[in-house]
Amino acid sequence: MPALSKLQTSLLLAFLIIVWGINWPVSKYALDYMPPVLFSGIRTLIGGLLLLAVAIPRWSRLRLKETWVIYVVSSIVNVILYYGLQTIGLNYLPSGLFSAIVFLQPVLVGIFSWLWLGESMNVIKIGGLLLGFAGVGVICSGAGGLSGHISVEGILLALGSAFSWALGTIYVKKTSARVDPIWLVTNQLLIGGLFMTAVGSGVENWSEVEWSSGFIIALLFISIFVIAIGWIIFYKLMDSGEASKVASFTFLIPLIAILIGTLFLNEPFTMSLLAGLVLILLSIYFVNRRTNRT
Repeated sequence: MPALSKLQTSLLLAFLIIVWGINWPVSKYALDYMPPVLFSGIRTLIGGLLLLAVAIPRWSRLRLKETWVIYVVSSIVNVILYYGLQTIGLNYLPSGLFSAIVFLQPVLVGIFSWLWLGESMNVIKIGGLLLGFAGVGVICSGAGGLSGHISVEGILLALGSAFSWALGTIYVKKTSARVDPIWLVTNQLLIGGLFMTAVGSGVENWSEVEWSSGFIIALLFISIFVIAIGWIIFYKLMDSGEASKVASFTFLIPLIAILIGTLFLNEPFTMSLLAGLVLILLSIYFVNRRTNRT
């Protein structure tokens, strides 16, 4: 993969943060029209089928005999576990609290990158990662995320979602040189989407799906921009820079989701939202700060 310029990196990061931030309220809307496991399966399957049109001309780069294990492992951690645990867990916890726990992922990526990828780690970077997670927690608690019943099952599912995404991120970065990036995203979405659609068809009822125009638009937006294009951009960014630095910017995603709620769902802009924003900006600064070598 050719290296990205600073401008390209900034534009791709901005696109990813905005689109993945919008994903949370749009997904919450869509889950009113389709059961969770089926929704996880269909949205990822559509994304994979769309990317198949891009992947097929690169058929010679598939090398399935040598790379099929990578595709299967990636689909398990990045699609089946991440999306499956996420959609099921939203039934047990308020979405604000759930997203705060899921976005422990950048902290885990920072630790795993240090342990398994040999990326640099120092006190400032660790402090920055923890500041970002704290910022997400402050924002979500102030947005009503900590109200209501706290479910142990929901917390475990959220932690599982964060852990699987972090492992998947590191696994893809570690194996990216051995696979074609388009085929990697395509296959993980197809395998994961087919599996979850099959499971959903067995444990849920298709008759519960309401095919309204609003739901179809939401489903297509998520499948095209959030999943198909979003995953390609995410892996491109991870491959072009330090995993922990790129992951630190994902702390902004829950912030975007809550800002959308403030603007379009009449949710109040609170002091906790402002405090969380400050913590997140400090987090990104410290994680990306260059340290002087002596």
